[in-house]
Amino acid sequence: MAGRIREEDIAEVRQKARIDDVVSSYVTLRPAGGGSWKGLCPFHDEKSPSFHVTPARQFWHCFGCGEGGDVFTFLMKIDGLSFVEAVERLAEKYAVTLRREEGDVREERPRGPQRSRLLEAHRVAQQFYAEHLSGPDARAARQFLDERGFDQAAAERFGVGFAPRDGEALLGHLRQKGFRDEESVAAGLVAQGRSAYDRFRGRLLWPIRDATGDTIGFGARRIFDDDRIEAKYLNTPETPIYKKSQVLYGIDLARRDIARTSQAVVVEGYTDVMACHLAGVPTAVATCGTAFGDEHARVLRRFLHDFEEFRGEVIFTFDGDAAGQKAALRAFGGDQNFVSQTYVAVEPSGLDPCDLRLQKGDAAVRELVARRVPLYRFVLSNVVGRYDLDRADGRVDALREAARLVSSVRDRSKVEAFARELAGMVGVDVEEARLEVRRAAARGPRTDDRGHRPAAPAEPTETPRPQLPDLRDPRISLERETLKLVIQHPGVIGRSVAEVEPHDFTHPTYRAVWEIVVASGGPSVGAHDPGWAAGLRDAATDPAVSSAISALGVEPLLTVKEPDTAYVSAHVNRLRELTVLRRVADLKSRLQRTNPVDHPTEYNRMFGELVALEQHRRALRELAMGEQ
Repeated sequence: MAGRIREEDIAEVRQKARIDDVVSSYVTLRPAGGGSWKGLCPFHDEKSPSFHVTPARQFWHCFGCGEGGDVFTFLMKIDGLSFVEAVERLAEKYAVTLRREEGDVREERPRGPQRSRLLEAHRVAQQFYAEHLSGPDARAARQFLDERGFDQAAAERFGVGFAPRDGEALLGHLRQKGFRDEESVAAGLVAQGRSAYDRFRGRLLWPIRDATGDTIGFGARRIFDDDRIEAKYLNTPETPIYKKSQVLYGIDLARRDIARTSQAVVVEGYTDVMACHLAGVPTAVATCGTAFGDEHARVLRRFLHDFEEFRGEVIFTFDGDAAGQKAALRAFGGDQNFVSQTYVAVEPSGLDPCDLRLQKGDAAVRELVARRVPLYRFVLSNVVGRYDLDRADGRVDALREAARLVSSVRDRSKVEAFARELAGMVGVDVEEARLEVRRAAARGPRTDDRGHRPAAPAEPTETPRPQLPDLRDPRISLERETLKLVIQHPGVIGRSVAEVEPHDFTHPTYRAVWEIVVASGGPSVGAHDPGWAAGLRDAATDPAVSSAISALGVEPLLTVKEPDTAYVSAHVNRLRELTVLRRVADLKSRLQRTNPVDHPTEYNRMFGELVALEQHRRALRELAMGEQ
């Protein structure tokens, strides 16, 4: 059996797979200074970017959630891969041949097909469907596309295909390509009843791809009247690689333009995405068989670079009917997922982007987006418009309902502006609108869904432990800077840290990092090891220490970009001086508590030790000052 991947091959993959290149397939990165890049963390929700990538050290770290590591750990976390799968995927991408140790045992895999096999099955299926779009059985599918203004070139651009009506056409094809039925079922391409059969039959299909361009699912449109499944659209079920709450159709085509323009247009269907892109709105995306939710917003924000206030735009397109208004209300409820301003674009005639392009041309689609209005204004207008504002009771009811909506806004800086606009819509005094918003906020939900008040917080059952200082506490910044030098510039550090001891680090996490450095052979080993930082992180068994190492590996130095030996020596001597100062303070405290008459020997010994320490401290200070 093939064994473990050779370490030199893993090192070659790590060297060739630039971490900024890999990460930027999932996150929009902007320069952060000092050779680092930053963006919104894909692993937790945040409004300001705390996710940093440092290509020079092939490291990433999020200062918000503490996650971090190298290019392999990034892929493992974001795509749910094992270590071997991450190495194999990058090796394939960067043309590295992997060799395995003889007689060793391949690492144990989780049960079920590998992610790579599921992706490969989808790639094969997409090609299979695309080829069948030109066949005689797909005439109705081609007619459907043609009637909506999409020619063969458009179909090829978006990878549109056709599923044969034969219930086992794809199943047989996948078997010929070496896929087991278990893999095809796990991928969602094949369903299992009494026997296996194709999930999609006699339908027009759109491949749904992730941000990297890998096909992870399909959306299927009913085109035959005798289709026994009446649902107009069918989508791939939830699978290990397809989560509909996190998928946006078209993100693979739109992501770069979204990052470049800081604008995203959210439409309602596959043909709307096609129409927008072909009409010159390349930032269009759509959800797949579900409403736009919080997870979709998180995906979009990663590419939108959504953290500088009022920098970007998110534009929703809705129909003007009741369903469209309901969708707008849902979008308004999630408005605060974005820092960017949110808008709505509604065609007065009620046409969606696909029909609008078909009837009025590409320019009309671009004009639809250009005529956007703020989402909050659209929602408030719809709420107020349901009442007869010529009647006093109508104005009261309209104000009360709209105020309840305004009071639900979590961003309090927006409430005042919304209240003023509401006053103008209803035709009341601004102060009256403000008062009603305050009343609505006071009437806010105070019980749970069953009318119960939430339980009071439980009393603490034990005395809390004293909290350690934050790792970024200024009081221990010298410890942090020294370790950054050790991890980021081991070649410059050299023998400067030969006399540094674990007790020079007061924070237990930093002390543990230093002990790992020593156990790994010290900075002199790291000077010749490209995977030095990653090796240190792998050696950490405590997640807090592992997170600290990844943070220290990407955070820029405070005062210089490229340190020299003098800078390093000055830093190390100041660190050692602080240790001596702590010992001096301890000795002075003990001297104060010691009576020289009752304990003359002990007192004189401590006094002599204090003098020696002060001399040592002055020597270290002179060394530090002399190196600056």
